[in-house]
Amino acid sequence: MLILSHRGYWKTAAEKNAPAAFARSFHLGFGTETDLRDLAGRLVVAHDPAGADALPAEVLFGIYHGVGADVPLALNVKADGLHKLLPPLLERFAVTNYFVFDMSVPDALGWLKLGVPTFTRHSDIEQHPPYYARAAGVWLDAFGSDWWTPDTIQRHLDAGKSVCVVSPDLHGRDPRSVWDALAASDVRTHPKLMLCTDRPEDAKAVLHG
Repeated sequence: MLILSHRGYWKTAAEKNAPAAFARSFHLGFGTETDLRDLAGRLVVAHDPAGADALPAEVLFGIYHGVGADVPLALNVKADGLHKLLPPLLERFAVTNYFVFDMSVPDALGWLKLGVPTFTRHSDIEQHPPYYARAAGVWLDAFGSDWWTPDTIQRHLDAGKSVCVVSPDLHGRDPRSVWDALAASDVRTHPKLMLCTDRPEDAKAVLHG
């Protein structure tokens, strides 16, 4: 199972989606999830509506390239139309291990048309993942409760999908029972399984320990 940090591997709230958090994550061998928006025709890293001080996406990809990382990048698409801006940057920085997700369903069609690896969503409030047949993978989320089981993951893997599990700590819940269940399951060793967490080193100790 591959482990991804959430908005970089941050140690303080101010480091979320910041260069130090991205560098820390990549140097420790963790992928990362981050948020992309557009600002005045350029791609920036921002979870909320971007201001003039938003981090240019070139900085993120430059850190990734500079470290020589080949860990997964989960690129959360926060605005429509970014499929016109992202591919040239990925090519420029030789980023190949990535996927996009969380865009609106109509916008997803543009990504799929370009052949960009696109994940659909499966959650307690999204029980019928859209464009499933065309999706490269599944972003497996649990907003209200830890509803899924390792069998849920296995079904997606058997369908040829990659799966990225949202760790419960991203929703303010203790993740240990979920981590323990994953550690005890045969799915843990599948090369197409990922976990996104704010606590990557703790997760690694449980899942890879």
